[in-house]
Amino acid sequence: MTHTLIAFAGPRRLAEGDTASVAVAIRQAQDSGEAASIFVFDRTSSHVVDLDLRGTPAEIRARYTAIDPPRGPGRPKLGVIAREVTLLPRHWDWLAAQPGGASVALRKLVDEARHASEEKDRIRDARESAYRFMSAMAGDEPNFEEASRALFAGDRTKFGTLIEAWPQDVREHAHKLAEPGF
Repeated sequence: MTHTLIAFAGPRRLAEGDTASVAVAIRQAQDSGEAASIFVFDRTSSHVVDLDLRGTPAEIRARYTAIDPPRGPGRPKLGVIAREVTLLPRHWDWLAAQPGGASVALRKLVDEARHASEEKDRIRDARESAYRFMSAMAGDEPNFEEASRALFAGDRTKFGTLIEAWPQDVREHAHKLAEPGF
């Protein structure tokens, strides 16, 4: 799976792009004496990402360059995952009576629920991503607590004002992450 990453050396944006490019950029920065702590985040979710930086830049690039395995004969893998679902007997009775059976009915119900909450989920995901990033990179910055409250309150103007004194690259990325949450 290919991730788009962003790496920071202290408060400075060091690299942004695919996993291989970011890993090589970090390795080159370290080889040239970069002393700041380096943090790597998934650019969408802001989850911290650990990278294996052993070897030469060419070896690192090869490690993180996705190569699709050749497909063999037979049906393609559809990504179906079997898991247990606990329901009351009346639920199972209703599902069994649906066209296509329980699996088809459950997939339709889940898709409808996902569609109905799509906007709320997008806003929540954006705010959580921005908060994860802010906690890691700006937890000690002035107005962090107040900016977090403004983020979750959906107050774009107050949020922007409160983070104005933060380092430029951190401030810009926090804005980018938070924007869909407003």
